[in-house]
Amino acid sequence: MNFYFAPMEGITGHIYRRAFQKYFPAPDKYFTPFISPDGNKILRNKEKRDVLPENNAGMQVVPQIITNRADYFLMAAEHLKSEYGYAEVNLNLGCPSGTVVAKGKGAGFLSKLDELELFFDEVFEKCTVEVSVKTRVGRNDAEDWEKIVEIFGRYPIKELTVHPRIQKDFYKGQVRMETFSYAYENWDRLLCYNGDIFTKDSYEKLKERFPALKSVMLGRGLLSDPYLIGRLRGEELPSEQIRRDTIRAFHGQLMEEYGAVLSCDRDLLYKMKELWFYLLDSFCDSDKTRKQIRKCEKLCEYRCIVSELFERRLIDENGY
Repeated sequence: MNFYFAPMEGITGHIYRRAFQKYFPAPDKYFTPFISPDGNKILRNKEKRDVLPENNAGMQVVPQIITNRADYFLMAAEHLKSEYGYAEVNLNLGCPSGTVVAKGKGAGFLSKLDELELFFDEVFEKCTVEVSVKTRVGRNDAEDWEKIVEIFGRYPIKELTVHPRIQKDFYKGQVRMETFSYAYENWDRLLCYNGDIFTKDSYEKLKERFPALKSVMLGRGLLSDPYLIGRLRGEELPSEQIRRDTIRAFHGQLMEEYGAVLSCDRDLLYKMKELWFYLLDSFCDSDKTRKQIRKCEKLCEYRCIVSELFERRLIDENGY
């Protein structure tokens, strides 16, 4: 099985990826948080830093692009190829954010299938890099999913990653496994599953139902348990003490590298709060600590909270 690290806006940038690659069982492929090109600028400075080859050494990284304009997509894809050497880009048709969807991008593009076909016509006629797609199964309902898969099938999409929820589900409720089954049975190229894999048990159930599946994309589960890929591969994990010390070292590297690029302590504190929103799921009795971190306003206070946290036991296997 191939394991991919999902793009998580604001979290899984190059600083996070480098630290994760250093300390934890590594995924086979990382996808960057989305790049949003416009008519004035292909890449913003933050996006440039995120795709620089020297910031992603030793990792297989795929830049993700979000747009509903073929010319912008082509411009970004060709720039990523010519300037940075990328041979694959990924189209985001899955972001459920209201502001993104209101612009007809991400999962919002799935409600405009005629426009999506025209987009693909131009992209696959002109694009000189491989294009993969990450998608949800619809915007307001899944009734168009068969039509969406049929449209995808007309084009040389390298790999299709399916998160079987619709846009308005966001990340709530059960994933729509019957809907994913349709793609599994009717897609004849590389297919990747994404959604609610938090434990080895959930992964084994997925494999049992879809035995020919070759790739799984992990997002929130991997942010919550950085040893999840090791568990799913059946690797023998380090002792609890070593894992706790490793998470402490990982946190220390993030603090140092984020601190070097962020303008003030407040920005650094906000960045670390994003990290703990997920990572606290690895620690026992974390509810009180979650409230403390959420409410703290000074970096010195934060350091004391986290120092105490690193003395606490890890849970055996976490999950939502």
